[in-house]
Amino acid sequence: MSTTPELLFARTDATLGTFSIRPLDPFSDAELLHGWVTHPKAAFWMMQDCSLTEVEREYVRITAHEHHHAFIGLHEGRPAFLMESYDPSQLELVGLYDAQPGDVGMHFLVAPSDTPISGFTRAVITTVMASLFADPATERVVVEPDVRNKAVHALNEAVGFVPEGPVRKPEKEALLSFCTRAQFEAATALTTGVPA
Repeated sequence: MSTTPELLFARTDATLGTFSIRPLDPFSDAELLHGWVTHPKAAFWMMQDCSLTEVEREYVRITAHEHHHAFIGLHEGRPAFLMESYDPSQLELVGLYDAQPGDVGMHFLVAPSDTPISGFTRAVITTVMASLFADPATERVVVEPDVRNKAVHALNEAVGFVPEGPVRKPEKEALLSFCTRAQFEAATALTTGVPA
């Protein structure tokens, strides 16, 4: 008997409907993830040439890691995006910036679609950010997208991120950016329900 994974977070977008987040299962979700991360539109995810086994192995590693978490995002109950959160004082940005208590790192990837919906990606990043700020321990979200990824920089700015500047990582030059709870609420007019 199969069980439906528990939803960890949900919000309703006035235009696009319900978005929710559930834990990622590296085994049952591997085929879905493989199609997403190897798609040409996911070039900045840097998994273009990975086999199904390699994708499964990577997400087994992530879900087992103490400081790294992966989730599947749903739109109207259907898988639509991938979300990762991590502790940037332990992963990705160690020694590259002055980490503060309450910092949470984030990555997200919207599933490829043949029929793009206006405003969809912005609704996804808004959901991702709202879910992170739903945790009272989250003070600030930290991102490090590739400096060449102009589309994501614009989306990040739309939800309140402020660029700090470029940092050199082993795999890329990244644009380090931060978004506090207050900046997110001001940019989106959403209340996270937790005092700033």
